[in-house]
Amino acid sequence: MIKIGYALTGSFCTFDISIKSIKELVDLGYDLTVIMSYNAYEIDTRFGESKEFIRKIEEITQKKIIHTLQSAEPIGPKKMFDIMIVAPCTGNTLAKLAYSIVDTPVTLAVKSHLRNSNPVVILVSTNDALSGASKNIGMLMNYKNYYFVPMNQDDYQKKPRSIVGDFSKIPETIKQALEDRQIQPIIFE
Repeated sequence: MIKIGYALTGSFCTFDISIKSIKELVDLGYDLTVIMSYNAYEIDTRFGESKEFIRKIEEITQKKIIHTLQSAEPIGPKKMFDIMIVAPCTGNTLAKLAYSIVDTPVTLAVKSHLRNSNPVVILVSTNDALSGASKNIGMLMNYKNYYFVPMNQDDYQKKPRSIVGDFSKIPETIKQALEDRQIQPIIFE
């Protein structure tokens, strides 16, 4: 059974669809553990209350969420996952990963996981992907063991620099990444 670490960062508008993806992966038979950034785990927003998101996730996975640095650190040494996905991955987290800044449960989980040379899948969700975050996306695309879920502009008229990955492509992206291949096309209409 393939073990997945599924990390969520603070793109709160995508949490409902991300939780559906978590359920889909569990239903497909993956052994899935969720990691949440501090903000994802603690902040209530107009998109929902953190306690409710936590309840739904833990009900689906039947596991406690990793949400502290202490609980994320053993991921690599214990070889807890075959693959890790960050979905959604905000511009802030993209920057931290690109520059090896390790100060949240998600960034530490990724760093710890990468020590085993296992794949990390990124689903971008940021309003500045075609401006400030584009450099970091480009850097990560050139790093070993990083793979991207296909992405597109989510609302080019109202948010011309915004990109969101296609959550429906997560299972195929995982399959390809486990075979050391980047799913194509990366950007679609």
